[in-house]
Amino acid sequence: APLDLAYLHKLSLPTYLNPNMKLSLATVAALISSTSAFAPASTFQRSTAALDAVARKDSYDITLLPGDGIGPEITEATKKVLTALCQRCGFEMNLKEALIGGAAIDAVNDPFPNESLEQCRNSDSVLLACIGGYKWDTNPRELRPESGLLKMRKEMQLFANLRPAKVLPQLIDASTLKKEVVEGVDIMVVRELTGDVYFGEPKGIEVRNGERVGFNNMIYSESEIERIARVAGDVASKRGSKLCSIDKANVLDVSQLWKEVVTEVITKDFADVELSHMYVDNAAMQLIRWPKQFDTIVCGNIFGDILSDEASMLVGSLGMLPSASIGESGPGVFEPCHGSAPDIAGENKANPLAMILSAAMMLKYDLERPAEAQLLEDAVEAILDQGLRTADIKQEGDGCELVGCVEMGAAVADLVTSLEMKEAVTV
Repeated sequence: APLDLAYLHKLSLPTYLNPNMKLSLATVAALISSTSAFAPASTFQRSTAALDAVARKDSYDITLLPGDGIGPEITEATKKVLTALCQRCGFEMNLKEALIGGAAIDAVNDPFPNESLEQCRNSDSVLLACIGGYKWDTNPRELRPESGLLKMRKEMQLFANLRPAKVLPQLIDASTLKKEVVEGVDIMVVRELTGDVYFGEPKGIEVRNGERVGFNNMIYSESEIERIARVAGDVASKRGSKLCSIDKANVLDVSQLWKEVVTEVITKDFADVELSHMYVDNAAMQLIRWPKQFDTIVCGNIFGDILSDEASMLVGSLGMLPSASIGESGPGVFEPCHGSAPDIAGENKANPLAMILSAAMMLKYDLERPAEAQLLEDAVEAILDQGLRTADIKQEGDGCELVGCVEMGAAVADLVTSLEMKEAVTV
């Protein structure tokens, strides 16, 4: 069965432009101009000049956040792959787990305890699996797994969230849409991650005139919009030079400001980018009707939350999509796009490939190990070419072999030890 869509908790990729941010324009170009399913034909290595990135070294401290549901299973599979990688390539990863989500609530009554936050901050990078589950649905808001995720984003200042949705040739039949609709789809959703209605104040539930009233504040400052618009403009300029900004400006004042600021930034600083605007309800429809009209999409937090999941499902399964969230400084957080899938937890049915690919992104963008990242990506593509499939990407009559999470992870680890490594191109 496919992963449980009720618990697909999100995140996604890097930041640029400001010289204090983690990634250079060359690194961004490496990410967004990909010609393979997961990476560019040539892997780019960042210059360390003017970058707040971990210098290439022989040993790295990595925080693992297994979280909930299938999280521990895909984490274990990914650890085996990383162990094989380190043994082959002669460096070390000190993998240390920390609590987040429901697991943290059960252990210490806090969805993201300060001990976990400090461990993440002091790490070279963070690899997150997934959080959430039915068990905690009725908890007070402050004791729900999602509150831990929001705290992590806010405290680590992870404002830029980019999620790619690229149809893989090996899995095109896994999409629920017709082949002619999704073939060739290659979309990048740029989502602002630390503002909007999720973080706006005031918020709460109170009694008014004898009844309960719930309220949240959808709010953006001009600087917040400008910051994410520059990220989106740069991404679009390195792809197809088409950017669609999503809003609801016909009814929301905050969306009117969003539209004005995005227009000002793109018109002034990205003259080569063709900018369009679309209401969020129409965008939701158009992503299904004709997804190939989109190249780069920029959204506020709540609109991006919804549309990035919709766009991701164009490829057939969220179980294949990596992502990352990175702020202006400090370690990034890399994670699969899918959620905790509590309905299949512990049954060896989970797909670990998105987390393995997230580890590849971590190697590339946080750890200055682009050749090793390319090796992981190549191993995943080779596995698909060999016809191994977990349940979420297995199609009836496809002639492929159904395997579990453990077997898929072991197969990737084996390939990591035998595939040819490609040279990185230094930029």
